[in-house]
Amino acid sequence: MAIVAGIDEAGFGPVLGPLVVSASAFAMPDGSSCSQMWQDLSGAVCKKPSRKGGKIAIADSKKLHSRKRGNPLEHLERGVLSMLGSAGSVPGRIHELLELVAPCAREQMSAYPWYDGADIELPNSIDENDLSLAINSLKSTMSEAEIALWTMRCEPVFVGQYNAHVQATRNKATALMDISGRLVDWLWRNAPDGELRIYVDRQGGRRRYLPWLQRIFPGRNLRILDETDLFSAYEISGRDRTGRICFMTEGENHRLPVAMASMMSKYLRELFMAMFNKFWIDRLPGLSPTAGYYTDGRRFYKEIAGQVSELGLDVATIYRSR
Repeated sequence: MAIVAGIDEAGFGPVLGPLVVSASAFAMPDGSSCSQMWQDLSGAVCKKPSRKGGKIAIADSKKLHSRKRGNPLEHLERGVLSMLGSAGSVPGRIHELLELVAPCAREQMSAYPWYDGADIELPNSIDENDLSLAINSLKSTMSEAEIALWTMRCEPVFVGQYNAHVQATRNKATALMDISGRLVDWLWRNAPDGELRIYVDRQGGRRRYLPWLQRIFPGRNLRILDETDLFSAYEISGRDRTGRICFMTEGENHRLPVAMASMMSKYLRELFMAMFNKFWIDRLPGLSPTAGYYTDGRRFYKEIAGQVSELGLDVATIYRSR
């Protein structure tokens, strides 16, 4: 069996709330084409959100999440929890979800009063019966296609840690690359023996990743397979295994594991933002919630600034430096 993984982020641009970088990885028959996964799973999965036929949308999270919808988290939650359920894990609360996908996050959360002790019941936006039906359909379809979820792994980077990382690297794009690198390294060290392919949504205009990979894989052989404006690919080999890592423009539109990572990242970030908003709205009734992006994030911070000072909180744990 081969392990095929995708990595993507959510929350790189906002000034409030965490950056979340995620990996989703699937076990597939050797030689299977990752580009055909939507077709292979078409009995249960689709690219465009629709409740017709009961299929599960797996796509770029930006196409699935919209605050113009009455239930903006619906498609993200249905996709993420169905996929976890296909592997036998259905978290009933956000802390159970974090134990599954981001076990190191719980300790970091205790430093933030809006997360410490807070919890959200799951599913939060869809019906439990609908979720059960979706899980059963996906599980059956994946079994027939000989595809199985191997893991979903997340790196939530809370604002204090984000600011420290950006200050150390002096570049937010470099900070994002470093966090993505932790997931690449984790996949390499923990994936079962066999073929390993990792697809990463290309970050910015970068097209050459060899120096970055050399830092992650010291002592291993690295070979450039391709470096173009849309696609960069490398072969990694050593005594323990051989694999490939590819960086793709709009990877979430071309590789299902990247789309799943995009959804996981956005879903988790939105749950964190729900806890963040609740904390401040409880203290300032009438305060409008925020998604944390620049203009509205500045508005929100201006409105809570008095409470921040009154509670003696460090601005660097709330508002991003870049």
